[in-house]
Amino acid sequence: MQYLISRCCIVDVGDCMHYGIVEFENIRSLRIDKGYTQKQIGDYLGISQNTYSQYEIGVLRYPVDVLMKLADFYGVSVDYLVGRTSVKEPYPKK
Repeated sequence: MQYLISRCCIVDVGDCMHYGIVEFENIRSLRIDKGYTQKQIGDYLGISQNTYSQYEIGVLRYPVDVLMKLADFYGVSVDYLVGRTSVKEPYPKK
């Protein structure tokens, strides 16, 4: 369960609440909605679960190549991932 407050997120994890900055909530939401763990996405990207977790909570910024891989993986546009549009469909490739 999560509660968005502006660009911050409080996530209920068992007996405690975790608080962190969520810059691109669509990325986290897609992962959860599709049933993937952070470890699975980290493995796909070739990074550790810890590094991926730091991307999701805003400790580290997503590199462009990671955003592109995630967009391809989920079949959405990078603009959708970063919240610039609500349209999920990716742009046609040239």
